[in-house]
Amino acid sequence: MSWPAGRPAPVVLLDLDGTLTDSYPGIAASARAAYTALGLPVPDDATLRTFVGPPITGSFAAHGVPADRLTEAVAAYRVHFRAGGMWDNRVYDGIDDQLRTLRAAGARLAVATSKPEVFAQPICERFGLAAHLEGVFGAPLDHVPSTKADVIARALDALGATAPVGRVVMVGDREHDVHGATAHGIACVGVGWGYASDGELVAAGAVEVVADVADLAARVLAHLG
Repeated sequence: MSWPAGRPAPVVLLDLDGTLTDSYPGIAASARAAYTALGLPVPDDATLRTFVGPPITGSFAAHGVPADRLTEAVAAYRVHFRAGGMWDNRVYDGIDDQLRTLRAAGARLAVATSKPEVFAQPICERFGLAAHLEGVFGAPLDHVPSTKADVIARALDALGATAPVGRVVMVGDREHDVHGATAHGIACVGVGWGYASDGELVAAGAVEVVADVADLAARVLAHLG
């Protein structure tokens, strides 16, 4: 599949954590280190899985960190994350081939993640994802309100892309990916290998949930076609 000459190439925006990479081990270890540093009870593994995807400040606020200690928790988290947690991560098997297929079909690819951009960029470079991408767009680092819709807006602006139905697709594993895309009139294709709870993506309005990495490019192209 390819697009006719003169027709603008479609854009595929890709979440990072839980979509392209399995980053749970490093995120969970960094969160545990933060709770321990603050002397607070460490959430169980099932709760820590929900930390993958959303902004870390919101996850701490939702799981036992008092509002007046959120800054302290984020700082402790980032000490551990910078020291090595960010590299306790891997690209899901088959993702590289799927990105190559999308590029070969003429799609423009970019990452749009709630992870701070200062971490997302080197992670994409270290794990070989950057070679497939026209840009890596993430959240600001500290204390600046940012939603997934904000990140998507910046990505679209930087890419010079508009978002009529069928010309831009978001791919993500959590409900905030869907909500951020919906804010711009963009369809979101959910992925079933990430960290969403059962039914989360469908309830949020994902146009479909792809169960197998091997089917990702074909399903995204179908929604762009």
